[in-house]
Amino acid sequence: MRPSERDPDVLRTVTLETGVNRYAEGSCLITAGHTKVLVTCTVEESVPGWMRNKGAGWVTAEYGMLPRATHTRGRREAAQGKQSGRTQEIQRLIGRSLRAVVDLKALGERQLTLDCDVVQADGGTRTASITGAWVALRQATRYLMDEGVLKTDPIIDQVAAISCGVFNGTPVLDLDYDEDSNAEADANFVLTGGGDIVEIQATGEKRGFSRAEFEALYGLAEKGIGELFVMQRAAAG
Repeated sequence: MRPSERDPDVLRTVTLETGVNRYAEGSCLITAGHTKVLVTCTVEESVPGWMRNKGAGWVTAEYGMLPRATHTRGRREAAQGKQSGRTQEIQRLIGRSLRAVVDLKALGERQLTLDCDVVQADGGTRTASITGAWVALRQATRYLMDEGVLKTDPIIDQVAAISCGVFNGTPVLDLDYDEDSNAEADANFVLTGGGDIVEIQATGEKRGFSRAEFEALYGLAEKGIGELFVMQRAAAG
């Protein structure tokens, strides 16, 4: 039995609320169980120096956890003067995931920055960030098209992410913190609407896991992400 009493193939309750920031070109508050991530998308009419005069844009991401996102207060990384390795790894993952479904040439020489701020963490913050970021990105690019700034839609597909793991010997979908911290193996899957793999991060935590277990996790991820795609489309309008 899972701590949440969910069946092995059931997602946590997920909501995607858009338009939650009046200033950002795109915004989404994603809730997955007790995990909450606020994502905003900012459009800048310039690109990093190494991208200039190449006729293409850039999509990047920043990720952070608010001090009381967990049971105890954590110091702001800005107060410590540097980002942790975990933070850098996650924001690079988010950026890679979104660039996989964006035509950077169609974007033109402008940068879209996705800021993912974890309001409350109960497992799956990186995967929730990716799923919510696509919705915020969709809003921002639609705004640019409505304003006549873009002539061609730069988004070529959807992308979403979910965690899966082996908990008490059973492959399960969408780990919360209780499961994640006690899983025998866990994995994060990032997939596109076309079925392509953007990234898979899979780790044996307490033991190695078999190919059959991995394939079961992959099947669960495909099912869960398929459900997230439907929610993304409904939220983006």
